[in-house]
Amino acid sequence: MAQSAEQIVVTGGGPLNGTVRVPAAKNSVLPLLAAALLCQRPVRLRGVPRLSDVECSLALLRGAGCTTQWQGGDVALSGSPVQSTLPGQTAAQMRASILFCAPLLARLGRAETVLPGGCRIGSRPIDLHLTGLARMGVQELDAGPGRLVLLAPSGLHGAEITLRFPSVGATETLLLAAACARGRTVLRGAAREPEVADLADFLNRCGGSVEGAGSSTLIIEGRRALGGCVFSPLPDRIFASTLACAAAAAGGRVELTGCSPELYAPVLEILTQMGCRVERGGESVQVARFGRLYGAGRVFTGVYPALATDAAPPLAAAMLCAEGESSIEDVIFERRFACAEGFAALGGRVNTAGRVLHIRPGGALRGTRLSAPDLRGGAALVLAALAAQGRSQIGGVAYLDRGYADFTEILASLGARIYRETKPA
Repeated sequence: MAQSAEQIVVTGGGPLNGTVRVPAAKNSVLPLLAAALLCQRPVRLRGVPRLSDVECSLALLRGAGCTTQWQGGDVALSGSPVQSTLPGQTAAQMRASILFCAPLLARLGRAETVLPGGCRIGSRPIDLHLTGLARMGVQELDAGPGRLVLLAPSGLHGAEITLRFPSVGATETLLLAAACARGRTVLRGAAREPEVADLADFLNRCGGSVEGAGSSTLIIEGRRALGGCVFSPLPDRIFASTLACAAAAAGGRVELTGCSPELYAPVLEILTQMGCRVERGGESVQVARFGRLYGAGRVFTGVYPALATDAAPPLAAAMLCAEGESSIEDVIFERRFACAEGFAALGGRVNTAGRVLHIRPGGALRGTRLSAPDLRGGAALVLAALAAQGRSQIGGVAYLDRGYADFTEILASLGARIYRETKPA
């Protein structure tokens, strides 16, 4: 049977104008779904974006024995886990599947999965997760290549743990493990990202005890059990960053509501330096660009509150339209800029050297056929296509569906000439 392939079709060269309410953050929703495994009463998450990673997470919850139900834009979750083995094919599709192991260890004393997948943007080891869990009483069995089997034969207990790098995933894994462990856990060197604070807020709302969220030291007093709650995840600062960069790349004026500008301040500061007019409100930002863009010079990503690694490719797309030179170095992932090949195909004057993407002025962007290399790189190619003259066709849409709900519809509502189509492969 002939397979079909979806692609995004963009006719660039026009400005964007309008208002968008920023949806809930994928990077908050996924750990919250994992945390629901700790809860002995129902949980409702409000305004959850319909993403393929969210559907994968719901499948993992159902595989563990829980009940999940979409109710409008909310997700209702209930039931206790009875199965410690996560569905392998589902777990392999996304990086966040590792987060489900800690709650299973807390509730069942065992977790088995395949090693997590996700975007191919560089080395993403889970050694920090496993080292921390070992200090809390977890044993790793030799399960063969590609599989992970963890046991907590005497249950989880509190520990003093210091992370050598402030990994968001490891911080969230250990926070989930500590929430129902015996005794106190002190986690030093923790990630300070807003999504970590959102997870801590959720756990506290369910009866947990987490102090220090937003700082590099977390103190968690383990509870025998957690209840449930109704919770609204924080807005998606990466989605907001992407739309702000879209306004810079295509020109026009875009207002982003429902997301504090403080959550993505580094992106807004760089766009301001490049010549955009950025007006900040309490929970809104207006980004306008009607004249020329200037090069940003040298820019670096870093751990929060620095420029987010996920925002780097969309920002690079805006830099393609600048009259001066720019460069971005990503200190987190060594293959963050796989989108450079697509930039070059569009006519951008780019080259990569190690972790650094260099962008020189003078490239006339013209539409062409492209393929998304990963989630954020795919979004960057869409933004670059918006700025290009003529028609672009972008494959690899499944990557975008992992992190951007209704992406083409939102851009179309701002005036972009963009749509999705399904064609025979």
